Amino acid sequence: MQQKTLNYTTPVPFRISIDQTVLDDLSDRLQKTRWPDRIQNSGWSYGTDDTILRDLMAYWGEGFDWRAQEDALNKLPQYMTTIDGIDIHFIHLRGKGSSAKPILMLHGWPSSFVQMTEIAPLLADPAAYGGNADQSFDVIIPSLPGYGFSGRPKESGMNLVRIAELFSTLMTKVLGYERYIGRGSDMGQGVLMHLAKKYSEQLIGLHFSGTNLMVTDIPDNLTSAEEEFIEKCNAWTRSEWAYALLQSTKPQTVAVSLNDSPAGLASWILEKFHAWTDRPDDFIQRYGRDRLLMNLTVYWVTDTIASSMRLYAECTRSNTFNVDVEVPTCMLMAGYDMFPMPREWAARSIHIERWVQLDCGGHFLEWEEPEMVAEDLRAAYHQ
Repeated sequence: MQQKTLNYTTPVPFRISIDQTVLDDLSDRLQKTRWPDRIQNSGWSYGTDDTILRDLMAYWGEGFDWRAQEDALNKLPQYMTTIDGIDIHFIHLRGKGSSAKPILMLHGWPSSFVQMTEIAPLLADPAAYGGNADQSFDVIIPSLPGYGFSGRPKESGMNLVRIAELFSTLMTKVLGYERYIGRGSDMGQGVLMHLAKKYSEQLIGLHFSGTNLMVTDIPDNLTSAEEEFIEKCNAWTRSEWAYALLQSTKPQTVAVSLNDSPAGLASWILEKFHAWTDRPDDFIQRYGRDRLLMNLTVYWVTDTIASSMRLYAECTRSNTFNVDVEVPTCMLMAGYDMFPMPREWAARSIHIERWVQLDCGGHFLEWEEPEMVAEDLRAAYHQ
């Protein structure tokens, strides 16, 4: 399909620099949190565990060093461009050597571009981490519109198809790549599937690890593995899908409280990091508390919880969640991503070229197992 012509600007270097007054206000709000009552010893059965949250919020307000995290993020080359009136923030880390292949890495909700920052150096400079210097990647990590330091859409219609058009322009026009690889999770996976649908000639291949949540139009000829998958999907939907229904229908209602209370924001987001990992009883250590708080701080200082959640509503109203793609896709299937799908179910909508089943990892595999993801990308695209 012919690429839609969008206006764009030459990218300019970008550095994160949050005003101290914003950080002081965050600390003050954390100290003044008005905590709700709770059922004793209820753990996570009613939602976010109050005991764990209080401990992490105390560290966020008194021990967490945002400036150190800011410096670490600024070591990665970041840029800003404007495409069709929307500011797009992105990391562009060029690979070492002449054989580097471009890879577009996209996050989803409730993560941010920081999900991909730990894996980026492993891909760009594999020799520095004990790998083969000839297996490097040019790593491009944008913030989705409405997330992080990208612009917040001021009009409706910023759905997965629209974002795919923006990122097609980013990769081919702004950065000048004719073809590239796509790696994504959650909403980022959805963007890449629409990119592959509309601009298949641009994609060398896709690389995913997660579950396609939108189980619709169930066929009659299900395998036993698919029947079990559907049952798990339905059970998960009944117990865990309430957040998505709210964000798909009335996101602005809850956004007021989440944007006003950092503890409320943390409670809403951390419940997903707890539920969507392979080690829920140890989830803070699994991700690292500084990385969890880095992600939360990005949401807080950019005022993007409302705009990030609205993507659910935009996709629901435009019915852009589901799409079939023919671009060759490599699956590194995480063992605990909500309800892992069997290969035959994935093959109904995706052209599976490679399938590796893991017995570990959850929804945020780049955070949980960055070395494993990097190794599989090298195996898939540097043979």
